[in-house]
Amino acid sequence: MTDENRRSFSAVCDLIRTLAPENAEGSDWLELQKEAIIGHAGAVSRLMAVIRKVLDEESLSASFSWPAWYVSEEDAIYQEVWGRAGLAEWWRPPYDESGSAKIIGDNIFFQHQGKMRLMPQLIGEHRREQLLRGFLLLTPGERLDRDFHEIYLADGVRLTVYKNAMTKKGQDVFIFRRYIIPEYSFAEQARRGTIPAEAGTLFEAMVAVGYNVVFCGPVRSAKTTFLSTWQKHEDPLLEGVMIETDPEVPLHALMPGAPIVQLLADGEALSRISKNLLRSDADYFIFAEARDGIALDAAFRMARKGRGRMKMTFHTNDPYRFAEDAALEVVRRCGGDMRDAELRAASSFDYIFHMSPAGNEDRKVLQGIYELGVRKGRIYYEEICAFAAATGNWRWSSGISQEKIKMGMAASPEAFGIFYKELVRLANN
Repeated sequence: MTDENRRSFSAVCDLIRTLAPENAEGSDWLELQKEAIIGHAGAVSRLMAVIRKVLDEESLSASFSWPAWYVSEEDAIYQEVWGRAGLAEWWRPPYDESGSAKIIGDNIFFQHQGKMRLMPQLIGEHRREQLLRGFLLLTPGERLDRDFHEIYLADGVRLTVYKNAMTKKGQDVFIFRRYIIPEYSFAEQARRGTIPAEAGTLFEAMVAVGYNVVFCGPVRSAKTTFLSTWQKHEDPLLEGVMIETDPEVPLHALMPGAPIVQLLADGEALSRISKNLLRSDADYFIFAEARDGIALDAAFRMARKGRGRMKMTFHTNDPYRFAEDAALEVVRRCGGDMRDAELRAASSFDYIFHMSPAGNEDRKVLQGIYELGVRKGRIYYEEICAFAAATGNWRWSSGISQEKIKMGMAASPEAFGIFYKELVRLANN
């Protein structure tokens, strides 16, 4: 886009901004702007109609060209003046399945095919502030002058903003993240290459048995996606309680009609309600992400006093350090003996699923499954599944402990029978 075209486009945007209010017949202009800025589809459509009307009445269409990352004249003007500016392309093909986008200073980056790519569009400081003001309409209590913001957009996208004292001058940061898997099923995860296609029946049987499971790995390793998929296969008649720090997993949409209580609590708030949760009649608990010692301490207590079926995600790159890393967080925040905390962690969960990105690809992979437990006062980890990067295949072992066998038989002999049969089959292939 030449400088002359850019100036022409900017001039048309300024003119539309001036003329639009008097052409928004039958609408409360301020309310229409607010709803369109937030992204409400009906308001966006009405505002686009206003833009089209002004363009036609003023014969402006032939006077400018719009940037290639927009889809029409109306869209270009709406996005530049009231919408998401050059970032709008991230919500459209081929980037609508991108998991991340960033604004760093004036530059815009989209994650595509596993890499963060610099886009041709720029966004200036004034427009960035305008963009943030628009997003903050979703959280009216949030002050614009703060150096850090975390906002959830209407479509579930999480926006994290760092600015002012937290960044270098002119280098404020906007980070957009979303979960892009269209279907929460083991078949869909296999299609994406995250898990072996032949293991779907085994995972379904493990869910039915009700083992306590942890999904661990680094950031953007599909831990939450795997937890959501696992939960989607849970018995919808059982009563559950999910505790989250942020509203990331929409269980009311994944399992509509299931009796699942979804709570947002962290730190001291979680500490205050944990006793009440333990006295609840829930069949299972979910910790969508245990970020600190208070959450982990509550998870250990609920796991040991509950009925199984607990699910949790946890940040660690080394599954063999789960008990140690989790215990360290508990002792730092709640006090107590480190060894005792490690034993509590290891005895609270039955299996660890280790997730990670696959090299530089935009692909997440189940790296391994580990049985976890305490035997004669000592913590043990037993690998039952491992991903071999060289071949792209998974290898299996059927050597699970007598404790897990007894647990499975007591919970559901039929489901355990399927699980163990499938595990032996996979190990022998």
